Amino acid sequence: MVSVQHLGLKHQFLLAMPHLEDPHFAGTLSYLCDHDENGTMGVIVNKPLEITLDALFEQLELGGEESPHRHAPVYYGGPTHKDRGFILHRGSSSQWDSSIQVDEDIALTTSMDILLELAAGRGPKAFLVCLGCAGWGAGQLAEELKENAWLTVEADADILFTLPAEQRLNAAAGILGVDLNLITREAGHS
Repeated sequence: MVSVQHLGLKHQFLLAMPHLEDPHFAGTLSYLCDHDENGTMGVIVNKPLEITLDALFEQLELGGEESPHRHAPVYYGGPTHKDRGFILHRGSSSQWDSSIQVDEDIALTTSMDILLELAAGRGPKAFLVCLGCAGWGAGQLAEELKENAWLTVEADADILFTLPAEQRLNAAAGILGVDLNLITREAGHS
């Protein structure tokens, strides 16, 4: 039997179970970008903030008044590093500074160069800009999975980049054949 701690969680969706009441994570769908013996890091991908890229461009003095991306939502990525931007995007990480390749077609970039390109109307066609990220220490997420706080499933780029934010959690659950609306809020253990 494979230990939960040793499961490869990189490029997985992390679905909050209905009984998870932590205000940072209730009702969330996270995309896990990194997982190793030191812990796990991801970004919440279904909680848009009340700001758009236009406000971010203005705050960072990047211009962007003519950018076709200026109306894109900015997401609450998680409670850690809330003052930092994490850009999840399709394509290669090789063209951006401070970027990691998460999966064959998905990268995570934290450098200003990608925001400059988006402000100029260039950059990746499919992206999510998140403020903050989510992190779990070594073994922490494994314990939470054992306690039935989360479900995991391999991520789907179409859910990330084409579906509206409010549909992403249920679509990810649908990959597993689960309807979260039918699951009780009470945790059970057998």
